[in-house]
Amino acid sequence: MPPVENMSRIDKTKTFQPLNIAILTISDTRTPQDDRSGDRLEKMLKEAAHNCVSRQIIKDEIPFIRGAVQSHIDDAGTDVVITTGGTGLTGRDVTVEAIKPLYDKEIEGFAVLMHMLSYQTVGTSTMASRACAGLAKGTMLFTLPGSPGACKDAWNGILVTQLDNRHKPCNLVTLMPRFLES
Repeated sequence: MPPVENMSRIDKTKTFQPLNIAILTISDTRTPQDDRSGDRLEKMLKEAAHNCVSRQIIKDEIPFIRGAVQSHIDDAGTDVVITTGGTGLTGRDVTVEAIKPLYDKEIEGFAVLMHMLSYQTVGTSTMASRACAGLAKGTMLFTLPGSPGACKDAWNGILVTQLDNRHKPCNLVTLMPRFLES
């Protein structure tokens, strides 16, 4: 399989369209001082020229997670919500249970790609991750594992191109105006 970088096709004749992205770290223990995954995501999205419209640390409890994500779904100024943390198999890992009920549509291919990328890094341990993605009222939701490495893999291997309107042959940004079609 060729490196992901070789699969990226950016049409430099198009003007880049920055997106408004919220980052939510799901954790009972992280603080702004030690949130390495949130730091990494914010750095990467800013390097890609997107806007970080919000960055929060949310307690590992379904009502708190769902409420925070729902507030961004309801905010017309947020295009994308990226969460990090709570995608494992332990009792406290409830991010998936909190967010999936909010989906209008699931983006199943995201989980498949995440497992492909993660397998190259962590081998069969990828099976313990429940990374997922979906659409809710036109807002893209990406639920990533809590490790900085997984966030980097997700961004560099999937999101940097799919959140770039110049990526060919297609990308999620060019579909945005049609997300709410009936």
